[in-house]
Amino acid sequence: MLEEKLIEMTREAGLRVVGAGRTDAGVHALGQVAAFRTQTRIPTLGFLRGLNSLLPRDIAILACDEVAPDFDPRRSARGKLYRYRILNRPARSALRERFVWHLPAPPLSVAAMAAAAAPLYGRHDFAAFRAADCERQTTIRTLSRLDVAPHGDEIVIDVAGDAFLKNMVRIIVGTLVAAGRGELSPADVARIRDQRDRTRAGMTAPAHGLYLVEVFYEPAL
Repeated sequence: MLEEKLIEMTREAGLRVVGAGRTDAGVHALGQVAAFRTQTRIPTLGFLRGLNSLLPRDIAILACDEVAPDFDPRRSARGKLYRYRILNRPARSALRERFVWHLPAPPLSVAAMAAAAAPLYGRHDFAAFRAADCERQTTIRTLSRLDVAPHGDEIVIDVAGDAFLKNMVRIIVGTLVAAGRGELSPADVARIRDQRDRTRAGMTAPAHGLYLVEVFYEPAL
């Protein structure tokens, strides 16, 4: 859709948009980054206003900037921050239906979830936390942040790392939910990590509770 509207604005049929990464269908993006090359003289403010007038209401351009010719949204990224929201109460939310994973009962133990997250912090082999069809050659990743905290009637999980495998965050969330239900201990999670067996980790949490919050670059764009 973004590429289509850019071609409409620039009249450059060969224009291509490169994103910082793919997200599964249903995942939300608060801070996606994309780049393209153009010969047009439209200023950055013109792109900002023009694209927001052409795109559907569920897509918004927050900022437009010129970048160096060698900038690549994916290869230049130094890491990403994801957030997962769980609504942990008996009643579902009509307004948040598409934006949280509703788990009505039993109440999850945030303390148990936070304790189970500890073995996944740092640099590890995350083969147990990737989709079966993940094609990445290496499964070594570094998590610089893995926080579990209550926010009102929600439990929010923030995960930051240098890179992520397919469905990695959603499988981590499913595993932490199992811990919050008393089904897994921190020692269990450490064994799952070391055994590298996907079948021992938790379920893949639904896509609609996940958000790409930010893509990190260094130096700044």
